[in-house]
Amino acid sequence: MTVMLVVSGVLLFVSALLIGYRVLAGPNSLDRLVGVDALLAIAICGLATWMVYTRDTTIAPAVVALALVGFIGSVSVARFRVRDEE
Repeated sequence: MTVMLVVSGVLLFVSALLIGYRVLAGPNSLDRLVGVDALLAIAICGLATWMVYTRDTTIAPAVVALALVGFIGSVSVARFRVRDEE
């Protein structure tokens, strides 16, 4: 089981690096918004993986709070977004 947790941690790290590139080099603001949402989802998955590894559930409220903040942030940015200049 430890091997699977290490493999999932490495894959989450690699995907965070790739998505970090998309956030920095995104051609418009919607690409950056999707990248930030994906980074937040990866952070939630990383915390859940750490919770399984340590068998400590005190991180669970932080996972729920991150999911709520990510949802509210995405909805508000999508609602009040201004078109990008071409």
